[in-house]
Amino acid sequence: MAVALTIKDKTCIAGIGESGYYRRGQSPHSEFELTLQAILAACEDAGLDPKDIDGFCSYHVERNDPVRLANALGIRHLGFSNLVWLGGGGGGAAAVGNGCAAVAAGYARHVVAYRGLAQGQFGRFGHALATRTERVTGPAAYSAPFGMMSPAQALGAMQAQRHMHEFGTKAEHFGAIALASYKHAQRNPRAVMYGRPLTMDDYLRSRWIAEPLRLFDCCLETDGAAAAVITSTERARDMRQRPAYVMAAAQGSGYRYAAGALNRPDLVTSNHESIAPTLWAMAGIGPADVKVAQLYENFTPLVLMTLEDYGFCDKGEGGAFVEGGRLEWPDGALPINTSGGNLAEAYTHGFELINEAVRQVRGTSTCQVEGAEICLVASGPGVAPVSSLILRG
Repeated sequence: MAVALTIKDKTCIAGIGESGYYRRGQSPHSEFELTLQAILAACEDAGLDPKDIDGFCSYHVERNDPVRLANALGIRHLGFSNLVWLGGGGGGAAAVGNGCAAVAAGYARHVVAYRGLAQGQFGRFGHALATRTERVTGPAAYSAPFGMMSPAQALGAMQAQRHMHEFGTKAEHFGAIALASYKHAQRNPRAVMYGRPLTMDDYLRSRWIAEPLRLFDCCLETDGAAAAVITSTERARDMRQRPAYVMAAAQGSGYRYAAGALNRPDLVTSNHESIAPTLWAMAGIGPADVKVAQLYENFTPLVLMTLEDYGFCDKGEGGAFVEGGRLEWPDGALPINTSGGNLAEAYTHGFELINEAVRQVRGTSTCQVEGAEICLVASGPGVAPVSSLILRG
């Protein structure tokens, strides 16, 4: 696929920041305060005066709107604000991509992409959404009346069952993904699951959430925020940190993917196959060039399908691909989620994965992959839209 006009290497992430990460309901700060903490930390990391921010990007149901943030930060001029529609965590990389587009087009000089999430303050994402209203509309009308109401049911269990049926995938393959994230979290003091290692026996004994999904197949429910400062490659030369250059960004969806899990033409996909060709073409590289990846884990089976959709292995071979510690630092061929990810670091709707990708290409991760000059970030499998990034040092 030819990509003529792109943002490749025109922009970069110059600073990253985060609040503390807390178990759901245990944050001493409001969601707005957590978001400000992350943005201020990202500006400090970049060596940027917060008043010089002139753009904001976020995604899904972000409650911390740019005008209020600008007022709190004393920003002199707000030139750009953008929100990715729907898609849950599928909009994380897209928020960064939109910020890059704004900088490249001249709408803003310094854009902050961010996500703040305090489930203890506003409610759990893991609840069955269809029980909150008397009438169900949209795609849920074709699934909720039949008992498929929770994210685990609609965005993981059915796809996992189908993959197991078609390809012989086993629970231990999903467990390998969970074990990798938990192993990496043990080296990351920021992680909510720091100090809580996981074994395969622990995984297999954990309770069912929505068969075949067990407890450790599911992302955390936490409070926290993360942010990144995006600017041009020229301006980054005068800033504090080694920049993480954006080689490529892609977002979108495949055919009928938003029609609900019961109405999709293919259940054994993460939806990333719809954007992977654009991403690789823009970057001018392929899967063989990637030594480390940050792959959004709402549910472990979708990580396996994401690996297939980006061409790290063929369709149906994801189970065999993750065997033998392949996803684990330091000896695995493709370590993933090296900070612990959504499963074991924190759940900021996946934005913490973007920050970890920056650390990898800077060479500062707590599970630093040797020679990791390039890192893939894939946001929000199993939803629509999805998005992804490729960063280089």
